[in-house]
Amino acid sequence: MSGSGAVESGERQVALSQDNLKGNKLLPQRYDSLDLESGAVSGYHRRSSKWLVILQLAFQSIGIVYGDIGTSPLYVFSSTFPNGINHADDVLGVLSLILYTLTLIPLIKYVFIVLHANDNGDGGTFALYSLICRYANVGLVPSQQAEDSNVSNFQLELPGNKRSRMASSLKSKLENSRVAKFFLFFATLLGTSMLIGDGVLTPCISDRVVWISAAILVCLFLFQRLGTDKVGYTFSPILLVWFAFIAGIGIYNIIHYDPTVIKALNPRYIVDYFRNNQQDAWISLGGIILCTTGAEALFADVGHFTVLSIQISTCGVVYPALILAYTGQASFLRKHPDLVSNTFFKSVPGPVYWPMFVVAVLAAIIASQALISGTFSIVQQSLALGCFPRVKIVHTSSKYEGQVYVPEVNYLLMLACIGVTMGFRTTVKIGNAYGIAVVFVMTLTSSYLVLVMIMIWKSNILYVISYVLIIGSVELIYLSSVLYKFDQGGYLPLIFAAVLMTIMYVWNNVYRRKYFYEVEHKLSPRRIKDIAANTNICRIPGLALFYSELVQGIPPIFKHYVENVPALHSVFVFVSIKSLPISKVPADERFIFRRVEPKELNMYRCVGRYGYMDVRNQEEPFERILVENLKQFIRDDYKFSPQSQESAHDSDEDTIHGVQKEALERDIEAVDKAWEAGAVHLIGENEVVAAEGAGIGKRLMINYAFNFLKKNLRGSETVFDIPHKRMVKVGMTYEL
Repeated sequence: MSGSGAVESGERQVALSQDNLKGNKLLPQRYDSLDLESGAVSGYHRRSSKWLVILQLAFQSIGIVYGDIGTSPLYVFSSTFPNGINHADDVLGVLSLILYTLTLIPLIKYVFIVLHANDNGDGGTFALYSLICRYANVGLVPSQQAEDSNVSNFQLELPGNKRSRMASSLKSKLENSRVAKFFLFFATLLGTSMLIGDGVLTPCISDRVVWISAAILVCLFLFQRLGTDKVGYTFSPILLVWFAFIAGIGIYNIIHYDPTVIKALNPRYIVDYFRNNQQDAWISLGGIILCTTGAEALFADVGHFTVLSIQISTCGVVYPALILAYTGQASFLRKHPDLVSNTFFKSVPGPVYWPMFVVAVLAAIIASQALISGTFSIVQQSLALGCFPRVKIVHTSSKYEGQVYVPEVNYLLMLACIGVTMGFRTTVKIGNAYGIAVVFVMTLTSSYLVLVMIMIWKSNILYVISYVLIIGSVELIYLSSVLYKFDQGGYLPLIFAAVLMTIMYVWNNVYRRKYFYEVEHKLSPRRIKDIAANTNICRIPGLALFYSELVQGIPPIFKHYVENVPALHSVFVFVSIKSLPISKVPADERFIFRRVEPKELNMYRCVGRYGYMDVRNQEEPFERILVENLKQFIRDDYKFSPQSQESAHDSDEDTIHGVQKEALERDIEAVDKAWEAGAVHLIGENEVVAAEGAGIGKRLMINYAFNFLKKNLRGSETVFDIPHKRMVKVGMTYEL
């Protein structure tokens, strides 16, 4: 391979064959020691688990996580019985289905099982995908390489037991199957897109408040910039009142209308419901599953809170309130089956109707908050893993990690929500659209969870089979029902998903192609020395930070730079960013350095390591910390150099130590003087075009789709908030 080699003598290399590139995967045959070390960080501990903090987060979570699932009583019965109630006991059958569905999916599946599959405290589709990629080498993004297994957070495997053989067998099959890798990746993109589409649909569910919704939606999205912390404290009291109202009204209705409705706890009524209604009962499952809308937000939003805080708020407030609300509505319908089209408001007692109406309007709007917060977390994860175009990530809380805000995504969601709210009004149609998005994401989560249970948790096979037979089969039955209504509004989330998935696929595909191109054409150590030794190239005072995405060497754009600008700063640092498939990397372990030999060049390589939930340059002054870490590296480099180690056994120790000390002071002084003279940030802006002879599909994807996204979104300089007065962009065209 041309251009292969290390940056310093003796450094082992990563060789890539053409087959590796065609397989879209880096297969290290020899290790680059910088890349090896850049995958090793110490364990990272999340926020304090003190009870006061946990209870505060539990309170906040009510306003952030449960708006969607909490407002489902507004429309579940009307969506389940769009043509009215045929038999008196049908209400009991539907209530029984609702009670067991709420217990099986949101409570048992998500709260007690899925939440424990978090990735160092962060949840969502990408978190599950990250866990699987870290255990089995099935990732498609360049940052996921074999040496990353040295990161302590990668240590997922439980102590060996008799189930290890099955886990190893499944792992081997996944690693050796290209089809399985692409299926996992595309399923992740589709699931992520579906979840974001679900967030767009949420505010549209109540046609009664559609015009009010459009106005309040604008305020809701503008409010997001304040952050999850403030939004949670603002919305939580409103939703607490909401849950108190629906629970209290539920108790009143049970007592006032038909207390015997509690016999729906007997699953026999489910059997009777299907026996009496047959196909209609199966079709109605698409309405019943709406009682779980927003359940995925419990997992997607866990990064904003903690597992325990979500469990407390669910079991202590949300689940009991929903059970009472649905039971009360069923009791009302036993006496007034003709009012099923507007069950919620008709079942509200007269004296509290208007207060309930006001709270319902507010709750219906706040309902979208769960998916908005989840969308921000998902976008942050996918961005860090190279699966989403560059957008601005704002960390909104200094107290709680994981609380982020994405301005571009926020405003696009606002426009989409308003458009759907005004144009797609009916509860029945929006319910059908909801159903497909909700059940698909649930089914995908279950599929990933089974892999986690087998490979990582090494659960007893009987537990795995029980999960698949009980929860998995229930979700598949619901999925078959919602797909039946595809032409009745169910197509809408698929349209959203198709658009988002196309954007994510195009960005990730070209991102990987560009990365592999740089690896293939990186500069050799000899070429670097020739460039630095060229008498036509002068050295000027100052510190130059040359940014590139390439971790494994010097990018080809550097050659292009010196050919056009024959000057190098007195201290020159190649800065590359490595995104690890873990949630966070501690700030004090952010940077890894290597020298570019010989030492007299004062040239260094630097790798900045980030997890997918790290927010760059929010709390860390990137430039200053990099320089401080560089000076510490120089000290350590001399301290642990072979000459220093030999001096301990040499009779002339003071003389040798003195020489080393002078060289150390000289290098530190060079960095300080360069820093005082001023830092210049050199940004590699690579234009990409399809190579000559490429097919029409490849040309459309690279020349038009990718470049359109790149030109209309943020540049790479925004990642580090680089001052424009000290930034120089270096352009080069890659033919992919």
